[in-house]
This record gives sequence, C-alpha cells and structure tokens, in this order.
Amino acid sequence: MKKFDKERVLLAVAGPVIALIAAVALTSVVLVASGKSPIEPYTLMFEQATYSDIQVLIINQAGMYYLAALAVAVGFRMNLFNIGVDGQYRLAAMVTAVVGAHVALPAPLQIPLLILVAMLTGAFWAGIAGILKTTRGVSEVVATIMLNAIATSVIGYLTLTKNFGVPVGNNQTTGVMEKSGWFPGIKLAGGEVYGFVFVAVLAGVLYWLVLNRTRFGFDLRATGASESAAAASGVNAKRMVLSAMLISGAVAGLAGLPILLGDVHTYSLSFPTGLGFTGITIALLGRNNPVGIAFAALLIAFLDKASPALDYATPVAYDKEIAVIMQGLIVIAVVVSYEAVRRWGLRRQQQRVGEELAAAARANGNGNNDSVKEVAAR
Repeated sequence: MKKFDKERVLLAVAGPVIALIAAVALTSVVLVASGKSPIEPYTLMFEQATYSDIQVLIINQAGMYYLAALAVAVGFRMNLFNIGVDGQYRLAAMVTAVVGAHVALPAPLQIPLLILVAMLTGAFWAGIAGILKTTRGVSEVVATIMLNAIATSVIGYLTLTKNFGVPVGNNQTTGVMEKSGWFPGIKLAGGEVYGFVFVAVLAGVLYWLVLNRTRFGFDLRATGASESAAAASGVNAKRMVLSAMLISGAVAGLAGLPILLGDVHTYSLSFPTGLGFTGITIALLGRNNPVGIAFAALLIAFLDKASPALDYATPVAYDKEIAVIMQGLIVIAVVVSYEAVRRWGLRRQQQRVGEELAAAARANGNGNNDSVKEVAAR
C-alpha cells in the first residue's frame, strides 16, 4: 500500500478513535455529576464484549449499520444528503419479504432475486428524490424526509391483511419467506453470524474500487467537489446527481437484508427501525472511508449491545441510556475530532510537499539554478 493511501486510512480510523475518547471523557463528567462511578460502566460494557454471544450480536448489528452507512456515504461523496435511507431500507425489506413469501425458486436463483428486488426497490425510492432534484430543484433533504414518512404509510397499507399482511398473534407480518431464500450463516459458540455480513464487506470493497479506481467514481467525486468545474470538464452534473441517488438507494435497500434473510425471514411491526439515521452518524465518523466506516459501525454496535448489562449491575444499577448519551456525545465530538484530524492531515501534506521539493532541489543542484536564471533572463 502506498504511503499516501496509508495516511488516508489512518485519517479515517483516527476520527472514530478521537471521537470515542472525547465521548468517554464527557460521559464521565455526566456520571460524576450524578454521583456515580465514572469507570465502572465502561468496565461492565467491555466485560460484555468478552462474551461470545455479545460478540455475535455486535458483528450482526455492525453489518446492518455498515450497509446503511455506505448508502449515506455514497451521497456524501456527491455532496448529497440522503436522509431517506431509513425509509428506503424498510420499504425494500418489506417488498423483499413479500416476494420471498410468494416466489419459490432454487436457492441459487432465489437469493439473487431477493437481493435484486431489495436493491431495485431502494433505488426506485431514492430515485424519486433524485428526479425531483434534477428536474425541479427540490432539495434532496426535504424530499427524502417526506419520502420516509410516505414509505411508512405505504408499508402500513401493504401489510394490511387484505393485501399482503399475515396476522401472527398481535403482530402483523408478511408471512414466512420460502426457505430457499434464507441466507446461510456461520454457527459459532455464541450464536450464528449472519452470512450477509460478508456481503456487506464485499459492498465496502466495491465502494472503494468504484470511487477510487474508475472514471465514474472520479466524475462523482469531482461533481461533489464542484458541479461547475465538473461541468466545464464535460461531466453531466444532473446525471451524476441522479446516478448517485440511485446507487445510494440501491445500497440502502440491502441494509435490512442481514436480519431479514438471516434471522426473522419475515417483515413485521417489530422489524428494526432507525438504521438509516444511525448510518448518518457512522458515515460521518468514518469520514466516508470503508475502513473508517467499519470501525465506526463496530463502535456503535458495541454501545448498543453492551449497554443493557448496565441495568443489572450490582450493587448500583446504571441506566443503559448512558450508551445513548455516549452516542450523542460522539456526534458532537465528531466536529472536534474532524478538525483535529484535518489540521494534522494538512500539516502532514505540507510537510510531505516540502520534503519532495527539497529532495528535487538537491537532485537538480546547480543545474536547476542555472535553468531558472536562464528562464528569468529571457
């Protein structure tokens, strides 16, 4: 790996680390102010992380967070704020569950079909905001927020018993999916890791390759940096905006599949919500870098799955909302950590450029000086 690439990865990882340290420090102040130990809650949570069942839960949760954050990151790299990931993945999961319950194909065909349905549904829902932005100038923030609410109503309507709903006790579901659509997992001592977690890893690799090793990725990043400059170089800015929204929605459609295909095998009222909004935090923490996003996803998943143990601590119980406070403080700490990391990166870049110029000057020697004098004399 090149030195420059190593520094970019380091910058991506430094954000979550600095934010975590700052969040821990600020949360400790809150604990001290409430008259409780500022150390014991962290000890309890880290102890939970040593248990195999909690580790499995963290990995599974991080896989869903990772896909949601990648969807947000695609928009960020284009200077778009796709706040509608939450509605996109929930609608995609519901449609996928319906298709999975009514279509029965062999597993080699069924699973790709369900993945395709999820991606197309997410892309379609995000594409509405993309079309509104490119044709009518509607802000993607406003459009996607409204589409989140509409998606909730559409899901509620489609899961009615007269449509695709199947009542199970007090819960309303879409029925159990055909077993050929169940994504196999990896059984460990602490439980089963969703097999779709490896799809999330693959998505991260593809995200990096497309953005950094293809012409499309370059055009996308260039348009996000400056639409006018990109247009001057021949890039169709509106097409790139629509493409970014479609890709972001397609990735968002995958966010609910780890638990849908790997565990519950149906969409119901108890299906996880809020992944999209958590994905925004994780994408910011990871600086839109797939490695940084992975660390941030594991961090947030750790706080989610280790915090319930605080309620059962003895002799003094701690509120599990401490973890929620930490997550909120992490978002605030992002501002500080990003500025610190940005300044460090700027100093490193200036230092590297200075070293390269000095090395070039030493290599050229007096000949370079003679050339400069000759040019100046003309």
